[in-house]
Amino acid sequence: MKNIIFIISIFLGSSMMSAQEKVKSIFDIARSGTVAEVKDLMKQDPDIINKTNESGFSPLILACYRGNTEVAEFLMDTVKDIDYNSSMGTALMAAVFKGDIKLAQELLDHKSDINTIDSQGTTPLIFASKLGNTEMVKLLVKYKANKTVKDKQGNTAFEYAVLSKNPELINQLKN
Repeated sequence: MKNIIFIISIFLGSSMMSAQEKVKSIFDIARSGTVAEVKDLMKQDPDIINKTNESGFSPLILACYRGNTEVAEFLMDTVKDIDYNSSMGTALMAAVFKGDIKLAQELLDHKSDINTIDSQGTTPLIFASKLGNTEMVKLLVKYKANKTVKDKQGNTAFEYAVLSKNPELINQLKN
């Protein structure tokens, strides 16, 4: 009897697992799925890639935040608004926050707005400066990020660089 219960529980567990795999949301796929999975969901609802989750994040923001480059690249070409701004920022801000220079470069090449401001008044350049990411700052300056924007604390990217005491970062943000 014990063996039968054990076998049934294994069967039910694997059945539930495969059912869960089949009902992955666009947000799960954005985090760790494949382009093929995104395309499958789009067959049922072509606009699914433009929806947001309960936290207000788009699939593109989640793909960038999680470093799912393949899906992020596909979404850059297909979403309605590459600059959708959640309460925590845009896809470009997610790439900057994660320090993913390649993904940030691709977003900029896709005309992502380099000077978008999040709910805290933070721009991608301010994020990069706060994080001390000199290479990211170089990239954003190259794409003409506005150095004069102040966040809600009243600080510019340069002022955060000065606070970091990082000479290379400071030099990147000087006039």
